[in-house]
Amino acid sequence: MTIAGPLKLDRKFVDKPWGRRGIDPRFGIEDDRRVGEIRFEAPPGRELDMMAKYLFTAERLSIQVHPGDATAQARGYPRGKDECWIILDAADDAELGIGTVREASADEVISAALDGSIVDLIDWRKPVAGDVIYNPAGTIHALGPGLTVLEIQEAVDLTYRLYDYGRPRALHLDEAGDVVEGRPHVHRLDTRVGETSMLLVAGPHFGVAWCVNEPPVLPQGIRDVQLLPIDVAVGGVDPGECALIAEHEARRLRSAGKFVLAWSL
Repeated sequence: MTIAGPLKLDRKFVDKPWGRRGIDPRFGIEDDRRVGEIRFEAPPGRELDMMAKYLFTAERLSIQVHPGDATAQARGYPRGKDECWIILDAADDAELGIGTVREASADEVISAALDGSIVDLIDWRKPVAGDVIYNPAGTIHALGPGLTVLEIQEAVDLTYRLYDYGRPRALHLDEAGDVVEGRPHVHRLDTRVGETSMLLVAGPHFGVAWCVNEPPVLPQGIRDVQLLPIDVAVGGVDPGECALIAEHEARRLRSAGKFVLAWSL
């Protein structure tokens, strides 16, 4: 499929019990609606193996884990799920959980999920705007309240909930027991963005660049590039929107503000 100019992706607003009201008006959401996600959907008749979404949190999300490619494919899914979080805004009470405070076996994690002590096993952190966290498959994680997050992920709806604070939703402890890794989170891609363009992720599942006025040097062989303006319009695409653009167009984008490029490999 040849892209002539930006192809804006349809936005899907998803209401969540942990979502937030009064979201920034640039997203076009009614003030009284409790939205947790904005997903950008692939064009009709086309599959994308990477997707972007915005997350808006007023409460803790479920404690969860995602499987990797091999397990997901063995269970009938096209791929597993790695994620990259870019924290766009964080309130004073914002928090997120990533990894565990100590090494724990899978059996110990599942036992802690059953009695609720998993909440104390999670490594809860105080994020700030600009933090970037790479969340590979197998990592226990949970976003907390007070966050606006841009998430880049492998495009698959595959989440195993370990604990959900008594909300009436299904848990997936049997499935999670085969994939969960109870260990502290330290990842070489974790960083912080600011006023300099940076290549954040260059594989193995997708790529992400933080762009200030213009992109950093982008790798060769990228495809299905998605443009997400952050604070001002870029290339005819407004903040809060996402568009597919041609690779050569991505390389020569210029802006008075910040934007994110994400792509498949």
